[in-house]
Amino acid sequence: MRNRQQGMTFLGLLCILALVGVVVYAGIRLVPLYLNYMKVARALEAVATETKGDNPDPGSLRVAIDRQFNIDDPTGVTAKDIEITKDDSGVIMHVAYDDAVPYVANVSLSVHFEKTVKVR
Repeated sequence: MRNRQQGMTFLGLLCILALVGVVVYAGIRLVPLYLNYMKVARALEAVATETKGDNPDPGSLRVAIDRQFNIDDPTGVTAKDIEITKDDSGVIMHVAYDDAVPYVANVSLSVHFEKTVKVR
């Protein structure tokens, strides 16, 4: 009898497809959050390369970040959310924020994003 058994049952296939569907749906819901993070990271990198070697002050960096944010238009983060600190080796721009998206009913997916860029 064991020699004739092969493959999986239809019920087993449905269970596997349901699990794959749950993971794929979560991925689809998270893609806009990661695209938004990429906008923020790209804006910080653009400001860092734009002001490279100028020894910028935090106020001018914040204006440049705001200008980049007006172009890229990321949601959930403003230029005021960027921490700008100055040390001996240069200026450090740091952003850390949480973003959430509804998943199913009252269940949400929450992601923590963090990016640090050094301007020399």
